[in-house]
Amino acid sequence: MNKQWTDLFEKLVTVSSPSGFEQGAQEIYRNYVKPFADEVKTDVHGNVIALKKGTGDLRFMVVGHADEIGLMIHYIEDNGFLRFSAIGGVDVSLLPGTRVNVYHEGTMLRGVIGKKPIHLLTPDERTKAAKLEDLFIDIGAKDKEDALTKVALGDYATFSPGMEMLNDHLVTTKATDNKVGVLIAAALQEILKDETLAASLYSVASVQEEIGLRGAITSAFGIDPHVGIAIDVTHATDYPTINKSKFGDITCGGGPVLALGANINPMVFKLLKQAAENADVAYQIEAAPRGTGTDANAIQTTRAGVAAGLISIPCRYMHTQNEVISLNDVDGAVKIIAEFLHLIDDSTDFIPSV
Repeated sequence: MNKQWTDLFEKLVTVSSPSGFEQGAQEIYRNYVKPFADEVKTDVHGNVIALKKGTGDLRFMVVGHADEIGLMIHYIEDNGFLRFSAIGGVDVSLLPGTRVNVYHEGTMLRGVIGKKPIHLLTPDERTKAAKLEDLFIDIGAKDKEDALTKVALGDYATFSPGMEMLNDHLVTTKATDNKVGVLIAAALQEILKDETLAASLYSVASVQEEIGLRGAITSAFGIDPHVGIAIDVTHATDYPTINKSKFGDITCGGGPVLALGANINPMVFKLLKQAAENADVAYQIEAAPRGTGTDANAIQTTRAGVAAGLISIPCRYMHTQNEVISLNDVDGAVKIIAEFLHLIDDSTDFIPSV
């Protein structure tokens, strides 16, 4: 992946943007796509939509969600420790000892998630998983009065940011899910800026996916696309303890993943495969017999229905402090979607047929 995109990705993943508080990531996305798009707007929900106008009537939507999982402060103890709730699907077992950044009115302070250490646990407690109500954030406050000079109820926290390369293409960071989708949406505006396309391209950085696909629902309704592709991460299964016979064989670095199933329009899937082959990009297939739990769900069922597709980036250790993806898979996804746009126009028939 080129340095410009790597730098953009690092900015996106290191900024804090849990569901409902995506403005930091959205500002980064908005500023990046402005020089390339014909129009950039932000709706009342917070979705940022970049438009490249096509020559025809076909509207094509591509979406990656800008929100990440996080924590929200809901109570402050008399001794200054912060109690919190989860924003999105937080794995409680991974939280003890984690460094977090707590955000209050534009300022950030470091905290540590604490719990009773193993030495002090009873034999019965040692056999049980940690519960959210047993955990707290230590910001070094002397007491509640001191804590309230630094934080307030409703403040949020995310894992302490950082991005590192594990080798020449594997990268680890928090919030790969799904800042990588935002990166791809931005990259498409950039690489297609000087091309003439039949379809209008709406590149969306959506909000609140982690708590119910909410931004994709509203942005898809507003755009009213004929065809739409969601970009997200999916579970890589190429490491120990994963049952491939149950979850499929998905390799990190093996190419972007094309979903196939009820959530996916058959013609969109066929054209994505053709686009991958035309672009000489290796790809993987993921069987998805039900709804995918991604923004593709929202796209497919908006208004009277939309021809939906899903491209995913294989991800190890999803919803942890250190997710891992391959930047090679990101490059491949950009190439596939760009080629897909070259294959569609007003005459493309997305009606399922035998």
